[in-house]
Amino acid sequence: MNVSDLRVGMRRVDITVKVLEISEVREVTSRYDGKMHRVATAVVSDDTGSIKLALWDDNIDRVGVNYVIRIENGYVTTFMGEPQLNVGRYGTLRVLEEEEEQS
Repeated sequence: MNVSDLRVGMRRVDITVKVLEISEVREVTSRYDGKMHRVATAVVSDDTGSIKLALWDDNIDRVGVNYVIRIENGYVTTFMGEPQLNVGRYGTLRVLEEEEEQS
């Protein structure tokens, strides 16, 4: 699957992408469990386009700019009017290649 194929409402998304940028981490209170969680937004891409990816808690620490990652069983929602890829509770994020940002 390619980024250009992604549409809001899609489920069971399996995709390999490269991390272009990661936002500052912010803390939010979850509607599901009432606990504080860390969240950041990454911009990820492949040869066909780019999309925002929600990163939660431990996944934030696992990825960096220029990393190539594989999302399995993800889903696409809309957040603040833009499509957003999500790993979710039932999905997985695997790091395939770690390349630190060039200074």
